[in-house]
Amino acid sequence: MKIIKLNAIDSTNTYLKQLAKETQLPNPTIVVAKRQFAGRGQMGNGWLSKEGQSLTFSVFQAFDKLQIERQFWVSMAVSLAILKALQSLNVPKLSIKWPNDILSANKKIGGILIENVLTGNTVKYAIIGVGINVNETDFHELPQASSMKLETGETFQLEELQDVLLRNMLEKLKKLSTFDFSEMKPIYEENLFQKGKVSVFETSENSRFNGIIKGVSNIGELLVDTENEGLRKFQLKEVKLIF
Repeated sequence: MKIIKLNAIDSTNTYLKQLAKETQLPNPTIVVAKRQFAGRGQMGNGWLSKEGQSLTFSVFQAFDKLQIERQFWVSMAVSLAILKALQSLNVPKLSIKWPNDILSANKKIGGILIENVLTGNTVKYAIIGVGINVNETDFHELPQASSMKLETGETFQLEELQDVLLRNMLEKLKKLSTFDFSEMKPIYEENLFQKGKVSVFETSENSRFNGIIKGVSNIGELLVDTENEGLRKFQLKEVKLIF
């Protein structure tokens, strides 16, 4: 395992993705930044981090014969690994907002961005970016955001938290190519935010509808029992959960 530590970078994912193109990286390779000023999230959203208060890192993880149709396993494995790590630190009321935002008490404390590089019908490697709000206390312009400190009342050491998260993540990721992780899907579904509850969704065409999250498909589509059209499948960017 190789760890690259940076003081500041635009995006750890962008940096690591370029590095993977230019050189043969050890598996795994981790890039950690004290400050990330142009971090990227799902669906083109930004991710701001504050030095000494946020934890931001990216992981290069190569796979051996991980089939394309199983690439959502990477997302499930990382999400559940982070949940397990935060549970061990007594962060309350944790859930996963599809596809892989991490919530505590219904507020976002973390996000994951996974970029898979494919070759043939397999996933060659993944660049996995993780951002966690750790010790921040000021989210006056982001009412749906929170931090580990706000939710627990405790201050956390970033390096210790990083070690716990990486240990859990790498343990799951290194087994993805060789183990059947089909048991992950029901566990992931059990931890989905708003599962089984009436919610409001918005499509990419800005139309809203009511529905109930039932789970995810085998390739990671969100399964929603809609008010007027029955059970529908949505891919990333096709729908977002409003409330």
